[in-house]
Amino acid sequence: MSEDRPEGDIRTTALALLAGRAARATICPSEVARAIAASGGESDWRGVMPAVHAAVDQMVAEGVIRLSWKGVAMHAREGPYRIARSDRT
Repeated sequence: MSEDRPEGDIRTTALALLAGRAARATICPSEVARAIAASGGESDWRGVMPAVHAAVDQMVAEGVIRLSWKGVAMHAREGPYRIARSDRT
């Protein structure tokens, strides 16, 4: 699968996954990549991860989502992370 998926597809998918969870729940970025790959009929979700990371960086910068790892807030993506709704949404 190409990693040049439109950011809008990734954003929409991430927000839809979050909307399907409890208000304070988080998702793994690989869940977003798996959903994007599946929607394109592909099985190589790992190839989508660079595009997911880039979209996550943009969404964090815009304040649309927040990141954490093991319950500790992260200001930027570094190493493993989880995605949550922003406190503003």
